[in-house]
Amino acid sequence: MLARLAWRNLWRNRRRTIITITAVVFATWLSLVMRGMQLSTYEQNIAFSLNLLSGHAQLQHPGFADNPTLHNTIYLTPEIEARLDGESRINAWAPRVLGDGLLSYRENSQGAMLLGVDPRREPRVSRILRKPAEGRMLSSGTAAEILLGQTLMENLHARVGEDIVVLAQGYDGSLGNRKFRIVGTVRTGMPDVDRAAVFMGVDALRELLSMRGRSSVVVLSMHDLSDVDAVCATLNTGLDTSAVMARGWQQVMPELQQSIDLDNYSGMLFLGILIIVVAFGILNTVLMSVSERFREFGILLALGMKQQLLVYLVAMETLFITLIGIAIGNVLGFAVNSWFAAHPIVFTGEYAKMMTEYGWLPQMGSVVRLSSFFNTSFAVLLLSLLATMYPLYRVSRLEALKGIRYT
Repeated sequence: MLARLAWRNLWRNRRRTIITITAVVFATWLSLVMRGMQLSTYEQNIAFSLNLLSGHAQLQHPGFADNPTLHNTIYLTPEIEARLDGESRINAWAPRVLGDGLLSYRENSQGAMLLGVDPRREPRVSRILRKPAEGRMLSSGTAAEILLGQTLMENLHARVGEDIVVLAQGYDGSLGNRKFRIVGTVRTGMPDVDRAAVFMGVDALRELLSMRGRSSVVVLSMHDLSDVDAVCATLNTGLDTSAVMARGWQQVMPELQQSIDLDNYSGMLFLGILIIVVAFGILNTVLMSVSERFREFGILLALGMKQQLLVYLVAMETLFITLIGIAIGNVLGFAVNSWFAAHPIVFTGEYAKMMTEYGWLPQMGSVVRLSSFFNTSFAVLLLSLLATMYPLYRVSRLEALKGIRYT
C-alpha cells in the first residue's frame, strides 16, 4: 500500500516531479559520459606514451632511477633472459644502453642523448623505430650506423648518408670516439627526444662506452596493461633486487602518473559538485512536497496512522524519483559512451599539434566500464537520500494537531 501511495503522490505535482527526475538524469548522464571520456583518455595516452619509447615496465639497477649513470647498469644474464622468455604475460623485451655524447659534423657540434638499441627486438617493444621519418632502420646491433632525431639533424645541417663523429666518455672513464654513417631520422613528436636523440646498435654503443656486455635497462612490453604490477612483483620475487629489479611504468614515468592523477582528481571534484547540486534540488523538491502536505499528514496521524509509516512514505517517494532518474541516466550514458567508443573524436590542426607536443594523443573517445556505472549510481543515490534527512526529520517530529493547523 505504501509503495502504491508513494507512486501516486509523485504525480500529484507532475511538473515538479518531472523537473526533479530530469535533474537526476542529467547529473547521472553527464557524470557517466565525462568519466568514460576521462578513463578512455587515460588509457589511450598511457598506451600511446608507453608504446612510443619507455615500454610497460623496465628492468633496472636499483639506483638507476635516481642516478642514471653508466655505473648503475645491469648484466642481462641467461637466467634473466630465460625468466623473461618464460613469462607468458610479457609480449616482448629488448635491452638498451643509455649514455651522453657529443656529435661533431664538419664545423657543427651538438650534445646528444645516445640510445643503443637492438634492431631486431626494439620494434616489438616500441614504435619509435618501426618507421623512420627519413632513410632506413639500423641494419644490425654492431654496425657503425645511427639514426638522428629530426630536429637534431636540422641543427647539425647534416644529411642522410653522410658520416658523423660521436665522442663519449666510457664506463671506465676513458674518452672514446667513432665515426658513424647517418642512415635515417626519427620524428617522435616529443621536442626533447627529436632535439637530442641518437639511436645506434646496442653492441656498437657498448663498445664505444666500454660497457662490456652491460645494459642500462631492459624494456618490457606486456600483452595487457593491467598485468604490469603483477608481472613486476613476480619478476622481483625471483631476481636479486640488490643488482636488478623490475619497475612498472608508474615508477619509470612518474610525471605521466602525476599528470593523470591531477586530472583525475579535478574531474572527480567537478562531478562531486554536480551531484551535490542535484542533491540540493531533490532536497528542495521533497521539502516543498512535505510542507504542502502537513495538514494531510496531521489528519492521517489523527486517524491513527503511525508516524514511522509517514517517514517510510516520504523516503519511498524520494527513492522512486532517484531510481527513475538513475535508470534513465544510465541508459543514456551507456548509449553515448558506446557511440564515442566506436567513433572517437580526432583533433586536427594547431590543437592536435599542441597535444602531441605535450605527449598526449590528439584523440578523444570513451569507454564503457561497469565500475563507473555502479560508482556513479551509488553516489547519486546516497547523496539524494542524505538530502532527504531534514524533510524526514520534520515528518518524524510532526504532531497531529500542529499538522492540521499548519498553513
